[in-house]
Amino acid sequence: MDVMPLLLLVAGSAAVAGAARRTPVPAPLLLVAVGLVVSYVPGIPDYTLEPDVVLPLVLPPLLYKEGTESSYLDLRAQMRPVGLLSVGYVLFATFAVGWAAYLVVPGLPLPAALVLGAVVAPTDAVAAAAIARRVGLPSRITTILQGESLLNDATAITTYKVALAAAVGAGSTWAGGIEEFLRAAVGGVLVGLVLMVPIHWLRTRLTEALLQNTLSLLIPFVAYGVAEQLHASGVLAVVVVAVYLGHRAWEVDFATRLQEEAVWKMVAFVLESAVFALIGLQLPPILKGLTAYHGADAAWYAVAVFLVVVLARFVWTFPATFLPRVLFRRIREREEDPTWRAPVVVSWAAMRGVVSLAIAFSVPETVPGGAPFPQRNLILFLTFTTVIGTLVVQGLTLAPLIRLMKFPGRDRQAETLAEANAQAQASLAAERRLEELLADERNALPPPLADRLHDVLERRRNAVWERLGQANPITGESVDDTYRRLSRAMISAEREVFVRLRDRRYIDDEMLRALLRHLDLEEAAAYREAA
Repeated sequence: MDVMPLLLLVAGSAAVAGAARRTPVPAPLLLVAVGLVVSYVPGIPDYTLEPDVVLPLVLPPLLYKEGTESSYLDLRAQMRPVGLLSVGYVLFATFAVGWAAYLVVPGLPLPAALVLGAVVAPTDAVAAAAIARRVGLPSRITTILQGESLLNDATAITTYKVALAAAVGAGSTWAGGIEEFLRAAVGGVLVGLVLMVPIHWLRTRLTEALLQNTLSLLIPFVAYGVAEQLHASGVLAVVVVAVYLGHRAWEVDFATRLQEEAVWKMVAFVLESAVFALIGLQLPPILKGLTAYHGADAAWYAVAVFLVVVLARFVWTFPATFLPRVLFRRIREREEDPTWRAPVVVSWAAMRGVVSLAIAFSVPETVPGGAPFPQRNLILFLTFTTVIGTLVVQGLTLAPLIRLMKFPGRDRQAETLAEANAQAQASLAAERRLEELLADERNALPPPLADRLHDVLERRRNAVWERLGQANPITGESVDDTYRRLSRAMISAEREVFVRLRDRRYIDDEMLRALLRHLDLEEAAAYREAA
């Protein structure tokens, strides 16, 4: 197996994603654009997006990371709009796009057109999260978009399987399709519910952070694999487990949380960068299979499908936002009146991604009997152009649209005040507990050490309040910035001494590594304390 193409993909996509942080262009868009250009550079290996790799090996860890970083409480509060989009919209888009493609493309059978509809129906979890974080969407809209993109892959994959069965003549019926959908959805949720408690129990019982993080990396693949073996939705199983573990993450050892954060940031960065670069790199193999179609005809089909995808989103989102309020008094009493701006942004933020392409590539080349699958190459092409169209057109215009909508920004001062009050309550509880412990003669400490514990609590309690203070008139720094800078300067001076003593052979390298680790932990603690 030649590993150089894989190394080139990972290194190149990571470099582009890193460069994107210095530009106003979101990383997914820049990666796709660079992938499109690089795909025609002579000597670049052919990269084919393999569904057997993307769906079981790439999708689970990405969903797991997004799920653990999601808020269970926020998702529960927004379950109605999330459900309407992740289930209702996917089914609506499947039929709307499928019917439109059936009418526009000559000779495309309706079952094959519905396969296309199911393929392009789901929005992408990675793209939605990346754009939402970049442009600063209101928290409610961000929760809805992330919740939808976490759950809609299960709906789309199941719908695709039903449509594909009809397209290849496997005798799928409406009743059978509904039964398969319910089996996949209910089964996926049940698998997640069964696995989440023992997995969390095991995470809290392991005493070594290294073992805990190894388990963390295995969890999404275990959840996905078990569910798929039972013919349930692996996507839903991963999401259920991830949201539960994220909600209970505070019960896990602090060393595990620190390592997990670093490990999963790295894993997500590499996978996200690679999958968006892969999207752009798919253009040459897709165009090679399109020789049977005239360029103008293929372009018209692509524009038509893209427009239907965009319009179908608006057609579904506005009634789904306002109609429940008209029909149900309880919703009107419990929720604030939505404005027209929120559904506009939710509609326009629906970008497609690598899952759509992976599903499209899984369409078989032939049907039972050996005949070619109806217009498979065109389905691949229309999926690719829809993914690129939504990422480029909607991705590049989403930030200006949000600014045009003039959503109220986050009240940083109110958030800081809430944080300060929470910290004050926690510090008081900690101080009471400390006094109880110090009153026990088994916990006797010399006065300087006891005072140091009190000083830590005092510093932690005051740190957030100091953030509300004025900046230094000379340097322009906040109190936190000055504290962090001075702490780093002190630690840097200690670090230089340790290295100098090692070079003089006063201490060995093993002792140096131990001393540097203590300094690293102190620097990280000082950074978090002032952050």
